[in-house]
Amino acid sequence: MRLGVLDIGSNTVHLLLVDAHPGAKPEPFASHKRPLSLVRFLEPDGSINEAGQTELIEFVLEAWEFAARHRAEDLLAFCTSAIREATNGRDVLARVKHETTVTLQELSGSDEAAMTFFAVRRWFGWGAGTILDLDIGGGSFEMAAGRDELPEVAMSVPLGASRLTRDWLPEDPPSAKSIKDLRKYIRSTMKPVVKHFGAVGAPNMVTGTSKTFRSLARIAGAAPSGAGPYVPRELHRTDLGLWAQRISAMSSEDRLHLPGVSSARAGQLLAGALVAEAALELFDQDKLSICPWALREGLILRRLDQLVFDGPLDPPAHVGSSPA
Repeated sequence: MRLGVLDIGSNTVHLLLVDAHPGAKPEPFASHKRPLSLVRFLEPDGSINEAGQTELIEFVLEAWEFAARHRAEDLLAFCTSAIREATNGRDVLARVKHETTVTLQELSGSDEAAMTFFAVRRWFGWGAGTILDLDIGGGSFEMAAGRDELPEVAMSVPLGASRLTRDWLPEDPPSAKSIKDLRKYIRSTMKPVVKHFGAVGAPNMVTGTSKTFRSLARIAGAAPSGAGPYVPRELHRTDLGLWAQRISAMSSEDRLHLPGVSSARAGQLLAGALVAEAALELFDQDKLSICPWALREGLILRRLDQLVFDGPLDPPAHVGSSPA
């Protein structure tokens, strides 16, 4: 069957279509996305303004039509921190449903961490032992750890790369003082949360998910995406520290010359590097492995598991016919 997952994130809005059935690896069929940083449309009171809502609704309609055109049988649509934390987030969700017929599921930070961990476990398997997964989004930073398919601890903090860049690094390139202040803020926010992971015990494997970790690993020498998903990719703490220093002296335009860095991510690359560096230091880990699966794959795999236990799906209400 063909499944679609619509991801309304803080940096991009992305529809992924996969061909899959229970027990099989989901195979990507098609993708449709747009760089839409919803945090750029936030008003001083924390609400998403009219321009941001309009762009969001336009994309949801595009994604819905794309899914229907390619005969998706089910569509999972969700949103993360950008809408979750907006002061008018509930109103935005209601408007999206009214104007598109698509219901966006609002994931909590812990749900986001848990579903990403679930994907990581399925990718690396039981042989990985206890896993600690780190995921840097645009608006939040998720951490999850455990021995089973779902984590024993799953937590989220407001340390997304886009959010931190907007709030702490207004200059390009950033000043030494702003970087110092941001480092202090990241550690003070992350440190009390890391303590909750002590009960899980030392991880056998530390993993990194998200585009930010993939970009940082590529800069530090990991294989390019063209080498395929099965090539092992690692990011070492020493390399990360060196590159964080180098990136801090670069403008966003200069960062575009680094391997694997897109124009949409160049400006927030330093903030992401500082979060990654702090996480490895506070968890006392020397390296992490890059996992090609993350939240979208976790939700798809969870849906396939539901098919095994619940039987066939009812026909989806908003895929296959035009919205009213």
